[in-house]
Amino acid sequence: MRRIAAISLLSLACAAPQSQSPVPTAPYKVVTRARVGGEGGTDYIYADAAGRRLYIPRGGSRAIPATDTSAARPAVLGRITVFDLETLAPLGEIPGTGGNGVAVDPNSGHGFSSSKPVSMFDMKTLTLMKQIDVGAAQPDGILFDPYNDRVYVFSHPTKDAVVIDSHDGRVIGTIDLGGVPEQAVSDRNGTMYVVMQDAAGSVTVVDTKTMKATAHYPLGDKGGCNGLALDAKNKILFAACARSGNPPAVPAQPMMVVLSAIDGHILANLPLAGGSDGAVFNPATNEAFSSHSNGTMTIVAERSPTTFEVVQNLETMLGARTLTFDPRTNHIFAMSVERGPAPAPVAGAPAGRPAVGAAIPGSFTILVIARQ
Repeated sequence: MRRIAAISLLSLACAAPQSQSPVPTAPYKVVTRARVGGEGGTDYIYADAAGRRLYIPRGGSRAIPATDTSAARPAVLGRITVFDLETLAPLGEIPGTGGNGVAVDPNSGHGFSSSKPVSMFDMKTLTLMKQIDVGAAQPDGILFDPYNDRVYVFSHPTKDAVVIDSHDGRVIGTIDLGGVPEQAVSDRNGTMYVVMQDAAGSVTVVDTKTMKATAHYPLGDKGGCNGLALDAKNKILFAACARSGNPPAVPAQPMMVVLSAIDGHILANLPLAGGSDGAVFNPATNEAFSSHSNGTMTIVAERSPTTFEVVQNLETMLGARTLTFDPRTNHIFAMSVERGPAPAPVAGAPAGRPAVGAAIPGSFTILVIARQ
């Protein structure tokens, strides 16, 4: 096995270029803060680079009666909100949808939300076309793969992916992933990678032609991994994990695990500024980005296929934990809400995430991150 692993690594080293264009040195900044408003929770944000649209599913919220200090607020139904990717002007909403994330097929003109049931909509008219029963699955992450025009909907409790034909919305089958799936990426050539958020993190490799898992890459003592990005050219994965070590004995340092997409060999472990809930890779600049709920974003530069370093920890906005990438402009998008004062700590309360204040109505904000 050692000889085989050595040959695999040698092949990777020979196949990949050993030098790359230098990464620009200008720092990233939050160049736009668009306070677009709207109520309801959110999870993923999705940039449709071809259609120049930004999709954000919004959860429903219950009605709130008036009090002595605040007006009544009506119930809000779940929906997908759609914005112009260039100007962030609102383009419309798709009611009766919502869910956690969105994926679109530019060729068929169909979009899908990871709701239960899964919603299929017309991208041109922004109307609901059909709702798709996915059985026991609880949709969370979602990915469209142009290799075979299929949509993959990932479910935590069933530890699998539901496979849907993007042309007619037909459920083709499921893929056993062997763990709790979160973000996924495709090489657009028949292979998909899915990061597992289990206590012992890993990446599952899937042959999308056979709909079978072909390998599992362990990430050592890294766990709670929610973000995954791919450098398809050099076959390198970036897994963004919330913790490393063995807490509480070892502090739970968030970590970016860089590994070979060919054989899972770990190339680097780099500290993140917060617990990640999303990652993307920009092939034009050879940089990976990880967004965090504590209001930071870490940028990792790929200096060569074997050399990586953190080049910036950017302050974004508290709660801006997911992100998306527009390759046409090299812009990164994130989102969050403004919050009131955090409540006072309660004596004897169990440890966990720090308390945060209530969301301020109408404060939902889209962030645009770029170099200036």
